[in-house]
This record gives sequence, structure tokens and C-alpha cells, in this order.
Amino acid sequence: MPDWNFQRVTEAYPAITEAPVWDGEAILFTHGESNRILRYDPQKGDVTVFRNFTNRTNGLAFGPDGTLYGCQALSRRMVRFNRDGSTTPLTYRFPDGGYHNMPNDVAVDRQNRVWFSDPVHRLPARGPARPHPDHQSILRLDPLPDRTHVLKRMTFDTSRPNGLLVSPDGNTLYVADSDDDKAELRAYPIQSDGALGSYIVLHTWGKDHRGRHRGIDGMTLDAGGNIVACAGSSRCGPGPMVYVFTPTGRVLETHPTPVDPINCCFGGVGLSEFYMTSQGGGLYKVANPGRSGWIIWPN
Repeated sequence: MPDWNFQRVTEAYPAITEAPVWDGEAILFTHGESNRILRYDPQKGDVTVFRNFTNRTNGLAFGPDGTLYGCQALSRRMVRFNRDGSTTPLTYRFPDGGYHNMPNDVAVDRQNRVWFSDPVHRLPARGPARPHPDHQSILRLDPLPDRTHVLKRMTFDTSRPNGLLVSPDGNTLYVADSDDDKAELRAYPIQSDGALGSYIVLHTWGKDHRGRHRGIDGMTLDAGGNIVACAGSSRCGPGPMVYVFTPTGRVLETHPTPVDPINCCFGGVGLSEFYMTSQGGGLYKVANPGRSGWIIWPN
């Protein structure tokens, strides 16, 4: 398999770009430094502002009804970006009254349940000071008939969770987690009652004399249900690259990237193009990756 040809299709924005998602016509991606969601139109080749004043929104995901959800880190809440331009905050307190941390990445399943990673960021949150819980977990917002949600803690064994995905059949939650010594790609079975079973480790990144190797930041699914993940760095280890894993953790492909990768998605006609955000702040495209994306929800 030849290496992919990564082409930067936007300017190099200061600081990280995140969360690429395909809206059916263009790529939406976030730039936390400027508190914006940007929109790249591959037909026109231009970038416009989709949303301003996003309070450092990081991860984005569409639900099965086309609703766009975002991880509003500095507000310490998940939000729904409504089609009329308004933003609706979602539940940010547990039933016992405690608050969650600072949402990072998000995935929505067929039941419209909103799964998100909830680590602690180094940046101070905005607004009133609220205590942090004593854990960094995968959380889930379960919808209620009145369009509100109940917040649930789903993992009790994660250290610093980051990217996450729900498998095409809805039976597995893939989670990127790390601690000081290692980074892992985990697969948790989603049980019939909605709870998570014991995970298995699909892949592990260790450490060398320069430090711990960087594990997965963000990931997406291809049409075959394989996991396409952004991991690695130029600082240590095998370098920055895109990995392609089978659902059982076999490495099918690796593709070196010109910059440290952050997150990714497929887009374009037939979801036949690959898009990647980066540590250096640009949006990159691979025109012919040799694989296409999984169509998450029908149009």
C-alpha cells in the first residue's frame, strides 16, 4: 500500500485544529484558539466561519437525525448546535449533583445517546468555579422525551480518555486512553442494558528514552468498519502517522503524516476523501486514500 499524499488545503492556523466532520457538502472543523467552527468547501476550495464564540469547542459529531453536537471545553458542557443558529447546553450535572470535567471528543449512537470523553484540560474554564470529579471517564447523555438528558458515568477504569467511536453495529465502544507509562486503544462491549462490559486492549503504545509514545488522539471508521486513527508524534516513537486497525486490533496499514495528526474523517463524493486536522493548525486532505468512510447515518 503506497503512502498517502497529504495536501494542506487551508492556511496554517495558530494552534491546534480539531474535530473534522462531514456535513454532506463540506468539512466542519474546530479552531479552539479563535473559538470558531470553520467550514471547508472542497468544491470551492474556501473556508468560511460556521460558528463564532464557541468557548473552545473541541470534538464534533452528528446524530442520526442530523443534529450537531459539540464538546464545549471552556464551558465544561456538551452543547447542541441548532439549525437556526442557536446553541443549547446539555446536562452537565450528574443525578447526585456533581459536575463533569471538560468534554473532549464525542460520538452519537443509533439511540441518540451522546457518548463523550471527559478529561481535565490545563486551560482554566470560564464562568463560575465548579468542582471537578475525582475521575476522568467516558460519560453518556441519555435522551429523555422532553429533549433533556440524564448524565451517566460509563467507565470506571480510564485514566485520560480521548478519542472514542461506536462500532457500526452499535455493540462496541472504542476508546483511546493513556497514563504516564502507556497509551491504549480499547474495545468495550456495549451490553443490552446499555452498560459497558470489561474491555480488551486492541493496541498499546509504550515509551522509550525520550518519553511515552503518543497514542490515539482522534479516529473515524471506514466503510468496512475498520478504525482509522491519528496517533504518534515527531518527538518520540515511530513518528506521526495514521493507523488503520481491524475491529480486533490487527494493523492493516500505517501512513506517515507530515505533521502531528489530531483527528480525522472521510468526506467528499461517496466519502472517498480523507481529511485530517493537525497540531500545526491546518486541515489536510488525501484525495485517493484507497478506502472510503462508513456512512454513519442515512441522508
